[in-house]
Amino acid sequence: MTKRHVSLPDGAEAGVRGFIDEVDERLSSDEDTCDVVRDTLIDLFGDRERWEAWQDGESVSRAERVRLQGYDPCNATLESEYYAEKDEDRFQRSKHLQWLWRQFDATPMADNVAFALRFRQMLGNHLFAECGDDCRFFKGISFTYGHNIEIGDNVVIHDDVHLDDRGKLTIGDRASISDGVHIYSHDHDLVDQTEVQNFHTVVGDDARVTYDAMVRAGCRIGENSVVGARSVVQGDVPDHHVVVGAPARSVRVKPGWESVAEEVEDGRLPDRQDEREIEYDLPDDLDRFDEFQRDLTPPNRDRL
Repeated sequence: MTKRHVSLPDGAEAGVRGFIDEVDERLSSDEDTCDVVRDTLIDLFGDRERWEAWQDGESVSRAERVRLQGYDPCNATLESEYYAEKDEDRFQRSKHLQWLWRQFDATPMADNVAFALRFRQMLGNHLFAECGDDCRFFKGISFTYGHNIEIGDNVVIHDDVHLDDRGKLTIGDRASISDGVHIYSHDHDLVDQTEVQNFHTVVGDDARVTYDAMVRAGCRIGENSVVGARSVVQGDVPDHHVVVGAPARSVRVKPGWESVAEEVEDGRLPDRQDEREIEYDLPDDLDRFDEFQRDLTPPNRDRL
């Protein structure tokens, strides 16, 4: 093994365990999630005294009022809140939990690994559609919603990873996602980028997606495979293969797995995106708007 066991002093461990258990119990109860998130962030940022003074009628500056209001996720918006096809009912709770996850990462405690990994594991149990045991979620991970993500056991996701679950994202047992990786589950139309297609993207058991790689929506990263650093995956990675490049191509099979790995002609990855499209319907009463306000009519060419 390349790592060693590290533990907190007994007093610090008791404090960490007590705090995480308290937040977990409140999130598991019938209590309003906004209240739980607000109270947790107020205390993590050390703002309890100013919050209570404001609640008691003490005057605060406009900037301070915005800060204090911002602890409550009901007073905030996220980019994904504007997406027309989202499940409104599921999004409300996932938005509140995502706000807690993101704001927690802005606290000094987010760098205390022994505390932060367990806190995010607890949040993942509430936020994701499925969250396995003994996962390690590091700092700066972002999601579209959170509630369309399924994560297996013993998964590790490193710093500054973006998990797009506008469609659906499944990450298998023991998968490893390195720093700076972006995994997508939606694509935009080539002509009209406001037209969105959603897909199911899969990272298989024991797969590794390494530093700064990008996985296109609707791709499958095969079991026990490796995606090389800064690769751009635009097709399915077969089980046990190593792929590199932009676009990514198979360059070899992991040693010892040659007898069970499928052959890939010229290293090209098959495109099966269409098989994993997720259809959706938009509400009839949707108040639509085009944020770009462009004229997409192709120009007429002069004929000779």
